[in-house]
Amino acid sequence: MNKQWWKESVVYQVYPRSFNDSNGDGIGDIKGITQKLDYLRDLGIDVIWLSPVYKSPNDDNGYDISDYQNIMDEFGTMADWEELLAEVHQRDMKLIMDLVVNHSSDEHAWFAESRKSKDNPYRDYYIWRPGKDGREPNNWESTFSGSAWQYDEATEEYFLHLFSKKQPDLNWENETLREEIYSMMKWWLDKGIDGFRMDVINFISKAPGLPDGDNPEGRKYVSGGQHFVNGPRIHDYLQEMNQKVLANYDILTVGEMPGASVEDARLYTDPHRAELNMVFTFEHMDLDSGPHGKWDLKPLKLTDLKANITKWQTGLHGVGWNSLYMNNHDQPRMVSRFGDDKNYRVESAKMLATFLHMLQGTPYVYQGEEIGMTNVRFESIDAYKDIEIHNMYREKVIDGNESHDKVMESIYVKGRDNARTPMQWDSSENAGFTTGEPWIAVNPNYTDINAEQAVNDPDSIYHYYRKLIQLRKTHPIIVYGAYQLLDEENEHIYSYLRAYENQRLLVVTNFSGKEVNYKIPNELTTGEILVGNYADIPAEDEGRMVLRPYEARVYWLIS
Repeated sequence: MNKQWWKESVVYQVYPRSFNDSNGDGIGDIKGITQKLDYLRDLGIDVIWLSPVYKSPNDDNGYDISDYQNIMDEFGTMADWEELLAEVHQRDMKLIMDLVVNHSSDEHAWFAESRKSKDNPYRDYYIWRPGKDGREPNNWESTFSGSAWQYDEATEEYFLHLFSKKQPDLNWENETLREEIYSMMKWWLDKGIDGFRMDVINFISKAPGLPDGDNPEGRKYVSGGQHFVNGPRIHDYLQEMNQKVLANYDILTVGEMPGASVEDARLYTDPHRAELNMVFTFEHMDLDSGPHGKWDLKPLKLTDLKANITKWQTGLHGVGWNSLYMNNHDQPRMVSRFGDDKNYRVESAKMLATFLHMLQGTPYVYQGEEIGMTNVRFESIDAYKDIEIHNMYREKVIDGNESHDKVMESIYVKGRDNARTPMQWDSSENAGFTTGEPWIAVNPNYTDINAEQAVNDPDSIYHYYRKLIQLRKTHPIIVYGAYQLLDEENEHIYSYLRAYENQRLLVVTNFSGKEVNYKIPNELTTGEILVGNYADIPAEDEGRMVLRPYEARVYWLIS
């Protein structure tokens, strides 16, 4: 096993707008992050992943970038950012930045030039096409609903936008554009950052000719993903990026890759191919979605989760590397989604953390996860800020005939704003996030769930995370050990082994809200317990144990 610092790290994702507001304008900012660095250091964090802080009109919360080498006014100045980087490094932590280069903002200078005329030197930086038969160039659908094409009257052509119409896709076929991007990446790396998280990076290569997507249902627009997800030149581009930029720095690179299979990920992360360190898989995030996508709710089957996690754990072992996460800025809160945020919030949050941090890979902690922050239920659709939520609501309720209540229930469960409510620091007004009016409302449960309370309670979720992170730094088996699933058909218990050199660990987690009798395989004999999420752990009787609701136990094995 090839040892690397980024394999042994724990990453903490900061969503700047919602993390900490230093100036009372209701919007989190860079100085606010700097104020909380000791909190992250005390938690044991090695790497901070900073979601976009670049200049942006903020159509998609900063993922629409108008200047890649400048800071959004609301977040502060480049001097503030440079101070943050210096303070991060002073605490022996690292900082990685978001790289958003599938698309830019339509307010980027490149696009302003591109749309002026068909012969403008920047025209080919984006993907322009004439209409076909009086309509869009193809039937691709935007991730945020509706057509992926926007007509522009100035040149009477359409431009492609796989996301918002204010996020035109960049044309990676253009070598000059690629060199501009590589130059920008080097600029940030030379400032001292420690890597990149790359937004939808496997969308950058589109199929030649941009053909229609398959549409057996005869719908007007379809995802078209088979023509741009893991596209024909994606490995060429990533290998070129590695050769020209990444290989020259000792950094962490992780690609966000919706639609990437294990086989794809082996190619992306095999060090001999020189592309990326790891990818974010999405398969486990879709297991509780019905046939009509994420808003089509269905219960998670634990056996489905086991099969999927096992496929990735065994598929990448010895070749590439896994990223470990169960929530982020685009996903609902994991304790609400996979645990029980009402009856067993503390127990289920600790169980999920145990399950995740004991797997092979690099764990990613999303802000507030470490104190068990939950989903929110705003009464009015107007309280939500996310463009994806509003586009979906308009399509289903205003333009369609779906029930308001049913659609709101989907938003309560799956909406991205669940992760974007302000960080809950203490029980003072607005959870200590801001002295002003927060840009999005604070979850009303902040008086009970907040960092101050968690830090002061030795049995809190926060201190349990500290323990898990410390164990990872102490025992190489947790980082590098091989994974083996046990009892794959059990619908309540997820148990697995880790093995490294002459050591073995047994991880047993109860994903249900009831007591479950469990018998470990006869050939295994447990020794000392490494960690558990209940204060008292009864002795097991000849391999038989009774696991309480959402209980997690990790044992050393002696045979």
